[in-house]
Amino acid sequence: MNAPEASQPSPIRRRHFLSRAATVAGAAAAAASVDFAPSASAADQASSALKGRIKQSMVYWCFNVAGEMWDIERQCQVAKQLGITSVELLAPEFWPTLKKHGMTCAIAPNGMPGAPFMKGFNNLKYHDEVIERTTKMIDLCAEAGFPSVIAFTGFKYHDADDPKSGEISLDEGFNNCVAGFKKIIGHAEQKGVTICIEHLNSRDGSHPMKGHPGYQGDDVDYVAEICRKVGSTRMKLLFDIYHVQIMNGDVIRRLDQHKDVIGHIHTAGNPGRGELDDNQEINYPPIMRKLIEIGYQGYVGQEFIPTRDPLAGLTEAVRLCDV
Repeated sequence: MNAPEASQPSPIRRRHFLSRAATVAGAAAAAASVDFAPSASAADQASSALKGRIKQSMVYWCFNVAGEMWDIERQCQVAKQLGITSVELLAPEFWPTLKKHGMTCAIAPNGMPGAPFMKGFNNLKYHDEVIERTTKMIDLCAEAGFPSVIAFTGFKYHDADDPKSGEISLDEGFNNCVAGFKKIIGHAEQKGVTICIEHLNSRDGSHPMKGHPGYQGDDVDYVAEICRKVGSTRMKLLFDIYHVQIMNGDVIRRLDQHKDVIGHIHTAGNPGRGELDDNQEINYPPIMRKLIEIGYQGYVGQEFIPTRDPLAGLTEAVRLCDV
């Protein structure tokens, strides 16, 4: 069931939050004043001890909008301390900083303005814009040597900003997604870039980034079938463990079920989308071991919202997932 309508964050709140996530305006000064020296040795130990069987990434927006609000320079520094090789969902204007640090962007944003998950491939009204912007991002990734671009079904409403505008049926949304992706998948294949469509939860309406009431692709099996219907090795599923736990559960079995289409992984603690600690319910080490068992070769992006010292939380998450 979706969260009650009254508890749903407004599109304006969502756009404000995502706008903040996409910029470092004002964050650089704050991050510059942070002294990481007390935790540096712990981070260095974590890096030197990594087994490295799981390639890890940190998700830019999480650490830019909460905690100490690190800018991209600081995030690259922290990532390198921890043995992380990617900072992801990062706008192209920040890619030169990644390159300077010898890092990659494991998955790029789709380039849509505002909350990028609202207007997606399920709605013909937005096809022209989302296809154009996704194609541009595919080209930029190909030039930069980055592997993938994120995509979304979009909200189920005929007007994504207006829940009263009526709903697109699941079948119609599915068919629209397949048709839209088929228009650009050949280009993605030619450029060697993978499109990863994300499954999101629609249950949590407490925060604009903890859940997305109204999102049509809230069943991971439904989203996986979109990938299969498109029928390309460059069309994959972004399997977000946090969102799957909320909407479907049975995470390890679903990893096995969808191993043929999984292209990227995200983490976070549930409930609350906080750290991967013992205050939340997901047992991450066996999930990571399952990824190794099924032969997953992609990245695992740490996408939790810090509620305490972000370096300590991220260090803990990296160690936990390094199985």
